[in-house]
Amino acid sequence: MLELIVANLPIILCFLIGLVMLVIEVFMPGFGLPGISGIALEIIAVVLTYMSHGGIAALGATLIILSVIAILVSLALRSVNSGRLSKSPIILNDEETASEGYVAMKDMEVFLGKEGVTTTVLRPSGMAEFEGVKLNVVADGEYIAKDVPVRIDHVEGARIVVKKAVIS
Repeated sequence: MLELIVANLPIILCFLIGLVMLVIEVFMPGFGLPGISGIALEIIAVVLTYMSHGGIAALGATLIILSVIAILVSLALRSVNSGRLSKSPIILNDEETASEGYVAMKDMEVFLGKEGVTTTVLRPSGMAEFEGVKLNVVADGEYIAKDVPVRIDHVEGARIVVKKAVIS
């Protein structure tokens, strides 16, 4: 048995170190060096298995690697949701609720009907100033030059639609 382990030591080391690197990657933001290294080490383990033991053994190794990775990721994610890891400082548990005063978007309907002046060209989007407040606006299907009087026609969520103001 010891001879079998020694003969396959590079395969075993690539497999185990690759798994550790992939677990580390689960808890790091982005896709970085541990993830790339872990994937590369798992591929190397499969290639070494193929070279030493043939195609069927490499297929078996691939299935084992994928199964172990799936189990480890599911255990890690379960721990994040309800285990000890969910209570650690690595996991953000704070919520920004409306009852605590957090608002996703300011109510822009207060500007409805206000008149202002474009500060950039609207083709169809750009900037306009209304009562000293600069806003991102969208022209209602037309090109509007800079320094042209406009009126806010309607508001659709964060989208403020303007039309040229009629000067009387």
